[in-house]
Amino acid sequence: MTTATVVGGGPNGLAAAVVLARAGVQVTVLEAADEIGGGARTTEALLPGLLHDQCSAIHPMAVGSPLLTELGLEAYGLAWCTPEIDCVHPLDGGRAGVLYRSVEATAAGLGRDGRRWRMLFGAPSARFDALSEDIMRPLLRVPRHPLTLARFGLPTVLPGSTLARLLRTDTARALFGGVAAHAFRPLHHPLTSAIGLGIITAGHRYGWPVAAGGSGAITGALAALLTDLGGKIETGIRIETASQLPTSDVTMFDLAPDAVAGILGDRLPARIARAYRGFRQGPGAFKVDFAVEGGVPWTNPEARRAGTVHLAGGYAELAATEREIHAGRMPDRPFVLIGQQYLADPQRSVGDVHPLWTYAHVPNGYTGDATEAIIAQIERFAPGFRDRIVGRSTRTTTQMSAYNPNFVGGDIMTGSKDIRQLVFGPRMTLSPYTIGLPGRYICSAATPPGPGAHGMCGANAATVALDHLRRIA
Repeated sequence: MTTATVVGGGPNGLAAAVVLARAGVQVTVLEAADEIGGGARTTEALLPGLLHDQCSAIHPMAVGSPLLTELGLEAYGLAWCTPEIDCVHPLDGGRAGVLYRSVEATAAGLGRDGRRWRMLFGAPSARFDALSEDIMRPLLRVPRHPLTLARFGLPTVLPGSTLARLLRTDTARALFGGVAAHAFRPLHHPLTSAIGLGIITAGHRYGWPVAAGGSGAITGALAALLTDLGGKIETGIRIETASQLPTSDVTMFDLAPDAVAGILGDRLPARIARAYRGFRQGPGAFKVDFAVEGGVPWTNPEARRAGTVHLAGGYAELAATEREIHAGRMPDRPFVLIGQQYLADPQRSVGDVHPLWTYAHVPNGYTGDATEAIIAQIERFAPGFRDRIVGRSTRTTTQMSAYNPNFVGGDIMTGSKDIRQLVFGPRMTLSPYTIGLPGRYICSAATPPGPGAHGMCGANAATVALDHLRRIA
């Protein structure tokens, strides 16, 4: 029987394992931690029964993932919960940019920018299912839907700052900028519109849902399906050298490129080893989980109903903070992302105590404590928040990389999403999943289409591996 070893049990490793197992390959997943999940884990960090997502939390790109949709994971307990409002970006004074699943509802709240919002997102969101067949694969391929991809793709090459200038109201600029800033890149750089456009378009098609019971439900469902397919999962197995790898026809690495180079050593072709060791990291995330009694007292009423809240003031302030962290300097007012998953999924709360998921953008490897900066940003838009905190837990950039070694220096994107790495992945090639050794592949979020619990990096890499197996059969 054909065999495969998958090193790493995050969403992409498990996705690769499932794709291989469905094709009849005997698969074993080796996970270094004591539990699977990678960036998609959920724990009771502060109070029994209070559910906190440990990294990945909001899933506009996962709910419509071609792989997750095809697998029918609802049979394994995966259910999606969607908040009343997807995202709110408050401004000082109480106003806010408000993102609904509906393009029309969002546009109606953006005044003079409503027409431009419809032009940007109306047609692509209506065609998102076709569009995802192209954007969820490596970009340098013959597209399946060339006209749809071209219509969507032309604005993505712009810097986020250029697209923001096309919007005339401060609420629309802030709303778009906050989503574009998920790229962890200075917004005046080319292609920084791409991630913002992709997330917003996906959200207008499927919303910004959470997984019922926590993000761990996604990887839990994948693991259950894999087990039903005859696959095996072994935890607490850390692979550090090639000699530890079992003999297999296929080996998949759901690891950061430098970790792959470290394991394979001089077995890896020299040019690929250089590329992997030179893989550039992006800024980091400093995470704080709060237990909050009574919820957050946002000044803006829509923020009290939103699954996600972005805190950075206006667009100019946001752009300045992203420039600062990219330059290695910690801003006084960092960009803070808030997850209020309990609004869509009330089972995460304990009575009137609610889990609040937050992180701030910080320089890679930041050694300071951003907790007070995060609290101050929330207080700025929700006076009285501090008095409602009944518990909190922090995770520094160092602790983030210990929690998941793929998050080097706190880089939860698994690598800087600059032009080269966003388009090609870890190295300049048309085959981003191959590593120059027959039967060996990289399938982490360092490869296209990048971060998220959608599993498509793993699925794409496994498809390449199966093609190789068929050719040599």
